[in-house]
Amino acid sequence: MNIPKHVGIIPDGNRRWAQGKGMTKDRGYECGLDPGLEAYRACRDKGVEEVTFYGFTTDNTRRPSYQTEAFTKACVDAANLLINEGASFLAVGNAKSPMFPKELLPYTTRSEGKPGQIKANLLVNYGWHWDLNTLADAEKVNKNNIQENIQSFDVSRLDLIIRWGGRRRLSGFLPVQSIYADFYVVDDFWPDYKNIHMDEAFTWYKDQDVTLGG
Repeated sequence: MNIPKHVGIIPDGNRRWAQGKGMTKDRGYECGLDPGLEAYRACRDKGVEEVTFYGFTTDNTRRPSYQTEAFTKACVDAANLLINEGASFLAVGNAKSPMFPKELLPYTTRSEGKPGQIKANLLVNYGWHWDLNTLADAEKVNKNNIQENIQSFDVSRLDLIIRWGGRRRLSGFLPVQSIYADFYVVDDFWPDYKNIHMDEAFTWYKDQDVTLGG
């Protein structure tokens, strides 16, 4: 079976899920924590080497404060779950901004994982413009390896991106690493995550013609 080395996860639909359950929108974020840990374990058990979760973007911080506080807390809690699981963890985002959670500052450099665990990245206060700004500022850019010149240089090229919630867009998710990724959409909302979603995505991926432009 063709196993992707690096899987990206866009956990969308938290607010719509909460509203459908008669809750306030902010409640949806905390209900996405257990699915994140299950998805990490599923990737690890399938032989994936690296997984990246979309936490929140610089654009998301324009939402009402009760929502930004909720998804920031959820990201910190998600990070702790992954770290306690033993993942080799990295928080990627604009750490110079006050919107970046101070609890994750020690993890802007990748932590060492436990035996049998894999790399886990969490995009926190992430923006594609922030990620790429060194390309515009650099006098000399290594055109043979653009990835050396971006903020997210320690995140490898993505093979498969899975988005929950039915939307068919990347929403600025790691534009350099996504360049040759296959894109799979799950219509269910993220809090309704099931391992069968991962099974179906991996089954779909194994039938894709991965040429990397060749």
